[in-house]
Amino acid sequence: MERPKRFRPFCFLLFERIERKMRIVIPMAGMGKRLRPHTLVTPKPLVRIAEKPIVQRLVEDIVSIQTEKVEEIAFVIGRFGKEVENHLIALAEQLGAKGTIHYQDQALGTAHAIMCAESALQGPVTVAFADTLFRADFKLDPSADGVLWVKKIEDPRQFGVVELNSAGTIVSFQEKPQEFVSDLAMIGIYYFKDGEWLKRELQYLLDNNIMNGGEYQLPDAMRNMMKQGAKFVPGEVDEWMDCGNKNAVVETMASVVSRLPQNHNVQLEGDSKIIEPCYFGSNVIIQDSTVGPNVSIASNVSIVNSKLENSSVDANCKIENAQLTNSMIDEYCQVSGIKGVLDLGSYNTIQNND
Repeated sequence: MERPKRFRPFCFLLFERIERKMRIVIPMAGMGKRLRPHTLVTPKPLVRIAEKPIVQRLVEDIVSIQTEKVEEIAFVIGRFGKEVENHLIALAEQLGAKGTIHYQDQALGTAHAIMCAESALQGPVTVAFADTLFRADFKLDPSADGVLWVKKIEDPRQFGVVELNSAGTIVSFQEKPQEFVSDLAMIGIYYFKDGEWLKRELQYLLDNNIMNGGEYQLPDAMRNMMKQGAKFVPGEVDEWMDCGNKNAVVETMASVVSRLPQNHNVQLEGDSKIIEPCYFGSNVIIQDSTVGPNVSIASNVSIVNSKLENSSVDANCKIENAQLTNSMIDEYCQVSGIKGVLDLGSYNTIQNND
């Protein structure tokens, strides 16, 4: 049978292909609709947790468990603009790697997103979708054909899971099984020893228009690799922190802040109190207020006559006469007289005079 015409993904490579050793591919082209209004100005992976973007924390954690030098970090993005692209390239360079930018202009699934960084799929490759963080103390086994990051969970019915044999090798992937198969959920991070092999199997899906749920899916490529003899093993993480919506980001922030040094260089005035754990940037003023627990306050923020708990406030904000919980306030906001839960995007003012 004649091979179908090669499908070319709707993506465009910005930088020239460069030969490297270990590469990391970060698909992050989504619009972050579940995290609005916080993603109306800022792409979701650049939303900050304790003054550091989600994608930066993710990449740093991945680099920390690699046994080989990371030579390239390939970011698959939407048309976010030159400022975002320059930020991502600088992030890769901070970690001693080359940063490359690739575009995904249509949301056609995980396999399609990875193929938008086709030139990076050579040698050992780690793929990490930029809406999750993790904490792990294992070191990556470079001898395995593939490693899937997993977390043991109580109710696997809402997640994709891996099934293992008695030797601890992955034998199947199941998406949201209603009957118990496994309690090891895939968290969206994958290592492949042979990037070229992965690329061939992803291209096969595109060439033959093999879709699942109307999209080209990475697990279908991995199943084909397993049929050809690939051995995939799990890498179990100690903690899996989701960043898909506001509540998840606030929970993740609390977990991150709890592990940071509690050395607070804060200007406390009047009857003020800090309840740890908290994170504070520079030039923070707290006057007649109680802050914490589980609060992140970025730089150049003043909090007056207020109470904050389980909340995040980005840079250059002023909070006064407020009582906030489970709230997320972006940069350059002014809040006055608000009680309860507040989601506020950048450059907003909200006031209640009652």
